[in-house]
Amino acid sequence: MKWSFGLTIMWTGIFILAVLFFVDNTDIMEMTENPFQPEVSAEEIIALNGLHPSVEEKRDRLVRRAGSRGIDIVITEEYRTNEEQEELYAQGRSEPGQVVTSARGGQSYHNYGLAFDFAVLDENGEIHWDTERDGNNSGTSDYREVGEIGKDLGLEWGGDWQGFRDYPHFQQSYGWNISDLQRAEDNL
Repeated sequence: MKWSFGLTIMWTGIFILAVLFFVDNTDIMEMTENPFQPEVSAEEIIALNGLHPSVEEKRDRLVRRAGSRGIDIVITEEYRTNEEQEELYAQGRSEPGQVVTSARGGQSYHNYGLAFDFAVLDENGEIHWDTERDGNNSGTSDYREVGEIGKDLGLEWGGDWQGFRDYPHFQQSYGWNISDLQRAEDNL
């Protein structure tokens, strides 16, 4: 009898802790997401002239989750034409400005609707590009914190790249590399 009462108390405690965990953790609100990538054909990707719907969905979740952690972000870039990509590539090379990409037209996941860029907003609603700033005082820089949120959603974060680290960049390749997408585009 004593043993049964002890088990009841223990299971009640576990239940209460589980409820508290689910109530306090805003990320749990979206537990329906599939961590695996859906199958997407290269032809489907090439046919788009905008952001892929599943990338859009992850973008929106990223914005909400970052906001729930006290980090307001704005999306600064999504789909780009090859011409727009060439203009960005020229920046800091043959045109004035700072180099912002290492990809030419047709060499970026932006050109296939599989990438987007963001920026963190400060308390005045102004964009800031300081990748070390910790505006929500979490102990982690805002850009790194948003990077982790994106990775939890199954996105690849440019801040993890070797060489040219692109902190404001996320992409979802669906297993397709740029050469595959270029070939599929050439075959249409």
